[in-house]
Amino acid sequence: MEIIEINDYRDLNQQEPTVLVLGYFDGIHLGHQALLQRARKIADQEGLTVTVLTFPESPKLAFARFSLDLLLHLTSPEQRYQLLADHGVDRLFLTPFTSEFASNQPEQFVERYIKGLKAQVLVAGFDYHFGNCRADVTTLAELFDGRVEVVEAVTMGGEKISSTRIRQAIKEGNVTLANQLLGHTFTTQGLVVHGDARGRTIGYPTANLAPYDRVHLPSDGVYVADVEVGGRRYRAMTSVGKNVTFDGTELRIEAHIFDFEDFIYGESMTIFWLEKIRDMIKFDGIEALMEQMKSDEAYSLNWGQHD
Repeated sequence: MEIIEINDYRDLNQQEPTVLVLGYFDGIHLGHQALLQRARKIADQEGLTVTVLTFPESPKLAFARFSLDLLLHLTSPEQRYQLLADHGVDRLFLTPFTSEFASNQPEQFVERYIKGLKAQVLVAGFDYHFGNCRADVTTLAELFDGRVEVVEAVTMGGEKISSTRIRQAIKEGNVTLANQLLGHTFTTQGLVVHGDARGRTIGYPTANLAPYDRVHLPSDGVYVADVEVGGRRYRAMTSVGKNVTFDGTELRIEAHIFDFEDFIYGESMTIFWLEKIRDMIKFDGIEALMEQMKSDEAYSLNWGQHD
């Protein structure tokens, strides 16, 4: 997949006709995948390419009062791009969602961006909006002289699959639901760094992760996880939060990797969040903590075998 960063429509130099997919695509969840699959099918039938026009950061940054959460994503940029490529996108155009971009009238957006990208067919979700007046897909079909394919809502549990719903599930620690809605496993990537080395003294050494990217973290607690390091994948139990038993004050991500004794400081590691076991608890002492960790270990090692 070719990735092209542009500042505005004047940088567009697309030459070949394409199927253009419109949206923000944070997470590339099952709803997004339905759009991409529809586009790929049309492109294959009609001998076209698939192009996505999207934004590196949330459009909300141009409208909403700033909060740090607006800078967080459901996937790292690299994972996002890989998922788009895996789902059949040939060319990805990234443009910043600025006040200037937001000020485009619907007619201007169609003329400048959609025609500028040589779109023959448009694919958009039923709730897609565009232009300075937030025009909908009905207006899009009226302004565009090609074909507009509108993809209806993809639901699970009677509710629309959306990035907002997934972010809420992650915030609540419900990574099981988040993974189902995403259609792939929610991950955190980072660098293995030194911690307090306390885990090693009680028989549960941990790899401490410093996240690379501005990606949401699950709520405080202990999770069943897989980790990937050095090109291999291992089962782990992973905690997120402050080590309250030892009066910790800093947020830590610590993975105890089973059947693993290598020193991996400075290496990249990816955590695949599978299921939350419990909340963070302040234990009365080491013995109570150890008893709980043995229970967490047994659950983690047997995870998936009882499904």
